[in-house]
Order: sequence, then structure tokens, then C-alpha cells
Amino acid sequence: MVLEEGMAERIKRHQLHGDALKAGLEAMGLELHAQEGHRLSMLTTVRIPSGVDDATVRKGLLNGFNLEIGGGLGPLKGLVWRIGLMGYSSTPENVLLVLASLEKMLTSEGYKVEPGAGVKAAVEYMKKH
Repeated sequence: MVLEEGMAERIKRHQLHGDALKAGLEAMGLELHAQEGHRLSMLTTVRIPSGVDDATVRKGLLNGFNLEIGGGLGPLKGLVWRIGLMGYSSTPENVLLVLASLEKMLTSEGYKVEPGAGVKAAVEYMKKH
């Protein structure tokens, strides 16, 4: 699959979708964990908002939307989520699915987010790039 797509196109696709995801997360008022210049296109770490239960959100994403995101490891356990968009799963549809599903779970946890803000920001980003 990599040879068929071509390495340059594959890198470009991962960068586009990773950046669109980041734009959507920030539009939802979420804070990216890794500093600018140290971020990966295929794996995004986002800080868990205060008052939001890590396990409840991840379990709800898995059971309700068939989405699995990772929790933080080591000293970051309970503080960040790790969202991967790698290989075959790096698609516009998956970016939007993650954002819409995460919005629903965050809202159920009492986190205030403008409805549709994440999806809208991601779509706008992908249209421009």
C-alpha cells in the first residue's frame, strides 16, 4: 500500500489529517500537550480537561463509537489522551468521526464546547490545504 500511494503522498496525507485534527481539538477549547516543533502528524496528544474522567470518555468512545484512543503513559497517565491517525486510518472521515464523537463524550462529562466547532474547524482546514 505504501509503494502504491508513494511515500511523499503518504507523508502529505498524514500531515493534512494530523493538522486538521489539531485544528479541531483546539477549536473545541482543548490544549495540545506536545509543544510546537515536537508534534507528530500521526499521533496527537491532547490534555484532558479538568473535571473530565479519562476512563469514562475512552470507554464511551470505544463502546459507543468503536473508537479507541490511548491514555497517557507513565507520568502522563490520566493527564492526556493519545489519538492516532496512522496508515489506513488516516482519512478525513476518521478525523471528523473522532472530533464529533469526542465532542459528544466531553459534553456528557459536563465540558462546555460550542456544538460542531471541532468538525467545522477541521473541515475548513482540509479545504484550505
